[in-house]
Amino acid sequence: MKKKILFLGNHAFVIYNFRKELIQTLLSNGYEVILSMPYDKDKVPILESWGCRFIETKVDRRGTNIFKDIKLFLFYLKLINTVKPDKVLTYTIKPNLYGGLSSRLCKIPYIANITGLGSGFKKDGLLKNILQLLYKISLKNAQKVFLQNTSDQQIIKGLNVVSEDKMGLLPGSGVNLNEFKFIENRINNTFKFIFVGRIMKDKGIYEYLEAAKKIYDSKEYKAEFLLVGFIESTEIELNQKIKNYHDKGIIRYLGYQKDVKPFISQSNSLIQPSHGGEGMSNVLLEAGAMGRILLASNVPGCKEIINDKKNGFVFFSKDADDLTEKIKKTLRISENDLYKMSLESRKFVELNFNRQIVINEYMDIIEDIENSKKRVANNA
Repeated sequence: MKKKILFLGNHAFVIYNFRKELIQTLLSNGYEVILSMPYDKDKVPILESWGCRFIETKVDRRGTNIFKDIKLFLFYLKLINTVKPDKVLTYTIKPNLYGGLSSRLCKIPYIANITGLGSGFKKDGLLKNILQLLYKISLKNAQKVFLQNTSDQQIIKGLNVVSEDKMGLLPGSGVNLNEFKFIENRINNTFKFIFVGRIMKDKGIYEYLEAAKKIYDSKEYKAEFLLVGFIESTEIELNQKIKNYHDKGIIRYLGYQKDVKPFISQSNSLIQPSHGGEGMSNVLLEAGAMGRILLASNVPGCKEIINDKKNGFVFFSKDADDLTEKIKKTLRISENDLYKMSLESRKFVELNFNRQIVINEYMDIIEDIENSKKRVANNA
């Protein structure tokens, strides 16, 4: 019989975008892959066409309703008892916590990937204390806990959740270098900056808008600020501000886009003004692989992708003035330096963030689990 591997995540779209190469590797190695997460009408049929089995799970990604969380935990518990996987791979906060705990109780080997500790760890208080306790309980028996930056690694290490030999550091989700190819960075009259991501306060959208307005008001530079992403309908004030800035020509709002590559390729520089909580910024990796100048706030998960002054610039988080200064510095670089920095972006990502590194780490630990099981069976 085929060995079964169960993936638990908070969105099929995300699993497809960042884990598809691992899934394909597992399938080609004879594993049965079962995916359990919220449904995505575009990506799930593709994953199923490869031979994956899909079981829908309702995950309230940002909610703090304890009853919904208990329901999710009980669902995972029943799911694992029914599917009886040989291994469980968990991604993002709630699947890590409740999927990890369920795997522990069912005595199934599991590998957790902490793609970011989230906003709950930013401030001391009850929520942070609860999260710390849940991580301790849920990750205690994990075969491996992967972290995506050294800051998160130190926090988890400080909690004494797992021994150091069971902790691993990954280069984020890595980037598929064949999918995100280098594209020559050319300025066609106007230097274009782009923001790609969830349009919300924690992602630094207000700093991006303020910096764009400062550059627009100065009338010194030919610069355009593109904005790609989804805005929650409940964000009434933010929606209105973006519409106002778009109508005035301060920014150009392009809405949510399934494929961001064409928009990154038409830009010269990507700005990631996140306040923190990133595991490792995928959009920075993708833009870097495509040879774009990178501007990012000096927070874990962003600063690691910037080789400062070589492929871009870092600025202080939540500081629109510092971001504006770095934008001006970028606008003043020569065409020759633009070319050099673009090549450096690609080279830096190739060397440090190739997705194959991530796949190799996973396959190594999966093989270790298999060998350990065989040793136990032989000694029985």
